[in-house]
Amino acid sequence: MPPARRFALFPTILAALILAGGILMLANVILSTPRLDRVEEKDRALALIVNRTMDLEYAIAQTPAWEHMFYETTTGWADELAQAVAWYEELADVSNEPLTLVYLSVLEGEAGRIDRVRNEIKGWDQLPAPFPVYARLLQAAYLGEMSDEVSIGKAEATALRDELADEVPAGWFADRLAISLATQAGDQAWLSEAQDNLTARGQALLWRARALLAFDLGVIAAGIVLTAILYARRRDTDVLAVGGAAVPPPWSGSVGAVVLIRGGALWIALMIAVLSLGVESVRVVAVPLTYLPLLLLSRRHLLEPVGMGLSEGLGLVPRQSGWGRCWRLVGIVASAGLLGEWAITLAAESSGFSSHWAEGFDESMIWGDPTKLASSLVETIVFAPVFEEIVFRGLFFATLRRRFGFVPSALISAAVFAIAHGYGMLGFVSVLWSGVLWAWVYERSGSVLPGMLAHMVNNAAVCLSVILFLR
Repeated sequence: MPPARRFALFPTILAALILAGGILMLANVILSTPRLDRVEEKDRALALIVNRTMDLEYAIAQTPAWEHMFYETTTGWADELAQAVAWYEELADVSNEPLTLVYLSVLEGEAGRIDRVRNEIKGWDQLPAPFPVYARLLQAAYLGEMSDEVSIGKAEATALRDELADEVPAGWFADRLAISLATQAGDQAWLSEAQDNLTARGQALLWRARALLAFDLGVIAAGIVLTAILYARRRDTDVLAVGGAAVPPPWSGSVGAVVLIRGGALWIALMIAVLSLGVESVRVVAVPLTYLPLLLLSRRHLLEPVGMGLSEGLGLVPRQSGWGRCWRLVGIVASAGLLGEWAITLAAESSGFSSHWAEGFDESMIWGDPTKLASSLVETIVFAPVFEEIVFRGLFFATLRRRFGFVPSALISAAVFAIAHGYGMLGFVSVLWSGVLWAWVYERSGSVLPGMLAHMVNNAAVCLSVILFLR
């Protein structure tokens, strides 16, 4: 190892202050900003999520008992109705949208909370339109006499059906109201139409869920097979070798720390500048632009002194037979990631924890135009994995390994990585698990490529599920 380079103290102290200030500012934004405020069109967003979720739950309820049990066991699929009620109660406290109050009342009516429906709609008939219409619909659907006898006349049923079609957008909420109204009116044709609508939408979502679940199970099965193959070849010292990156790295921990501090300060400054522009078109280049100074500093001060470039120093160019080993490791790490996320989800469900619907909600990906969608996909699937793996595993984790063992280094780097995502507790644990896996595969393979590709696969799977279920 070459002698440690001496850096001027003042610029490093200034960079440390900028970095610390940026971290505190980020923490303040994450902690002080209500989760609902992170979504611009929150009423539209939650309506979409709950409509699709309840459609899928309706379809799952129609599946054979073994399949229904399988979903509950492997995905933590629980009482989605209660969760939807809680989310809408939160939204109703800050929303001025009449439909949000209607949707909350429908959910409470479906949950059997009739007194809450009665209290919610009290006085609506005295408010401006469309509240009187909503009051009539909810009154007839949930507060009328529920018996085997017809309690809504034919003329009233026709009027209610027209009002429902005019005032409540098509979807799960409208169909649940229609089912209740048609049942009380004895209108079998209307009832069948609403049930058919629910079935058609739910079945389409169910087949998408089955396809994604089959993909996940295939990845897990492939990972198990690949793990068995590697175990059988465990005596081969190069069985995991992909690149030539050394861990611990050839640079000193002190020099690595200074480079990370200075590069981190530049990242903060550039990120603030990009965000202040408020230009959507800049988003796609924000990730490479903000990480570029740190990469240049790393090449200049960490790798060039030992005669390396970024490609050699981070194992970006596989050695002979490296690509085959790389893809095997990608399969193993992706499989372990899925198993870990399933375990985290099931443990959280059993403990009463769940992710908030607004976490990671990407409006550009869900209802943006093709250009915005493409920008979001490139940022999420390509740029984020490439630059995050180089920085968090190739530089940060590696620098920590100069002083600490694998476990503390992996946990510290993965924790910072998870905190930077700004998720809640469940999201934090999930990202932490992924970060530890990617640190492990970097150290064992001598290359950031397996972690980078596994990161891409993970993000692509998340994007695909969002597009299939919400777009």
